[in-house]
Amino acid sequence: MTHPGPATVTALPPLDLAELPRITRELAARAEEHDREGSFPHEGFELAHTAGLLTATVGVRHGGPGAGLADTVRVLRALGAGDPAVALVTAMTLFVHAGEARTPAWPSGAYARLLAESVDRPALVNALRVEPELGSPVRGGLPATTARRADGRWLLTGRKIYSTGAVGLSRMLVFARTGEDPARVGTFVVRPDAPGLTIEETWDHLGLRASRSDDVVLDSVPVADDEVIGLAEPAAVPGARPDAVTGAWNALGLTALYLGVAGAARDWLTGFLHERVPTSLGAPLATLPRFQTAVGEIETELGGAVTLVEALAARVDAGDPEAVAQAAPAKVLGTRAAISAVERALTLTGNHGLSRANPLQRHHRDVLCSRIHTPQDDSVLTAAGRAALARHPAVDAASEERR
Repeated sequence: MTHPGPATVTALPPLDLAELPRITRELAARAEEHDREGSFPHEGFELAHTAGLLTATVGVRHGGPGAGLADTVRVLRALGAGDPAVALVTAMTLFVHAGEARTPAWPSGAYARLLAESVDRPALVNALRVEPELGSPVRGGLPATTARRADGRWLLTGRKIYSTGAVGLSRMLVFARTGEDPARVGTFVVRPDAPGLTIEETWDHLGLRASRSDDVVLDSVPVADDEVIGLAEPAAVPGARPDAVTGAWNALGLTALYLGVAGAARDWLTGFLHERVPTSLGAPLATLPRFQTAVGEIETELGGAVTLVEALAARVDAGDPEAVAQAAPAKVLGTRAAISAVERALTLTGNHGLSRANPLQRHHRDVLCSRIHTPQDDSVLTAAGRAALARHPAVDAASEERR
């Protein structure tokens, strides 16, 4: 296997964070259409590409800006407010580049080719890991997708489900095991136009409909040796569990995305309350203390969650291990705040909020998807509970009596 080689310097689009407000507005203008049709927002990724957002985390040694987690959560919150489908696939791409910047693992030629494509057009990347029988390998287990040797290359066969952004990806990072005895596991870099690869349009979801998280079917898809990452025996690759820093990026980045969705819901709500003038009242709903207090609850909830995520992200960038450890609990708090805020908005608006003519129902459907992403609440809370119990062991009964 080819190992990571010298740095590749590429003239990538310059990162322009000042463009985020404009991009948010333009994404929002098409988000309802893509949600209703379940269509992939190609033009949204063109916007993100032009502003250098898709390559923001490419390492400096490769000619990228080398953006950290703090900038990444800022980007994802802005994109999430515009179109969370664009934000989610962007997140997956940014996480891949950030991982390569921290711990180089790609064969040098494979990564150089990806960066070369990223110069002129969106080059989206996502890891395909979930399978019908296995579910998500983050909870343990080996993939059923198999790579066998033939004619000096690997041939991949299997099915990946919930493959976010499949129809728009430039690279699919397929988690698979070899047909050897003993088997090895690794990630195989697959192009969407590879022979034997089919995308089945199975995605018919409540939320994030434009993400096109369809099934990817692989039937003896060829992969060259220099397109394989981290092939090793299963004991050296514990499922798909990320290292702690990668996990922190995932947790805080995705939480920022859904806080963006909730922020968009709040903004629509405040506009509605100013515009809605019941005849019995003769004044906007925004003038009533009850609505002012309710909006204050939403504002306080979201403001606290955003502050928490941004502060932890900056500390992760500074190398603070405690911030890394707090990222998963912050996801629980942040996504719960996002869901709660949108549900409060629905309570305040009634039928208006549930009407397909207004975006609040879409924000509600989208924000519920925050519960699905790894790490899920039950895993985080179980780990936090065990850690707390271990820090405070049971008191010896005899010692307690002597007191």
